[in-house]
Amino acid sequence: MRPKPEEISFPPDDNQRLANLCGVLDENLKQIGSTLDVSIIRRSEHFIIRGEVIQTRLASWALKSFYNQAKTGLSTEQIQLGLIEIMNPHHPAKQGTSNIVIGEEALSTLITRRRDLRGRTPRQVGYLKKIQDHDITFAIGPAGTGKTYLAVASAVDALERDLVERIVLVRPAVEAGERLGFLPGDMAQKVDPYLRPLYDALYDLMGPDKASKLFERGTIESAPLAFMRGRTLNKSFIILDEAQNTTPEQIKMFLTRIGFGSKVVVTGDITQIDLAKNQKSGLVEAKRILEKVSGIAFINFDAEDVVRHPLVQKIVNAYEKYENQE
Repeated sequence: MRPKPEEISFPPDDNQRLANLCGVLDENLKQIGSTLDVSIIRRSEHFIIRGEVIQTRLASWALKSFYNQAKTGLSTEQIQLGLIEIMNPHHPAKQGTSNIVIGEEALSTLITRRRDLRGRTPRQVGYLKKIQDHDITFAIGPAGTGKTYLAVASAVDALERDLVERIVLVRPAVEAGERLGFLPGDMAQKVDPYLRPLYDALYDLMGPDKASKLFERGTIESAPLAFMRGRTLNKSFIILDEAQNTTPEQIKMFLTRIGFGSKVVVTGDITQIDLAKNQKSGLVEAKRILEKVSGIAFINFDAEDVVRHPLVQKIVNAYEKYENQE
């Protein structure tokens, strides 16, 4: 017996909002249908969704959620990020409810240029809360889980609220063996390749012009980890990225640079360690030593928290299924 179709309708008096929801040539509806494995038929403001029960419930939630965001248009990125959020195993729609109020506008939680920025999975929401509540937060997990991006967003938010006076971005330059003096160019040119992911996040969250001006004033500073020795950083938001590639001595040195009024986020993926085989990872050791220390927070992300193109999750699942069959 085929599952009963899900049917929803929207207020008929806002044609522009409906057009924004559907996208050019119904491109948004096609994206939702393809990602959630359902078919969506539109008849004016009425929508009929066919597919498996749980999938039609998710699609119904998606349409209502996107309708709430569609007042001023919907970008491809908004659609894809929203679908990733809905596909999470802990999403309310998977718990047997499609209870979302049509017309209720979404609120952002951080002051950045990205008005729709928020945690997309329960762990991401918890991560943002831990950063707010703790002076030192460690985020450990695979690429694509938002560790670095949300840390930069929290730093921008803290700067905008005058909670800190500057942002300091730090990364180990493992590929160069920390011997940056032997690389061509001035210091900025030497450091740039290693900090590019952090720069990309800053430019997205603040805009290139504003970020560049803050770099010129020294309000935002970037530095290789080796250059942190001997410094004390007060009223700063400090991010150490790719911390799995620090040595135990380096991460201890870094953590003891923290001054008054500062906040630190340390991110890394312990499955992607580029150190020599006989060298311990400072991040692994720090987790073992500091996990029980009051005032320091740890959060561990996994594949469920990957926030990239919706097809990435399907690709990961397909590979896992294939590898488990071998």
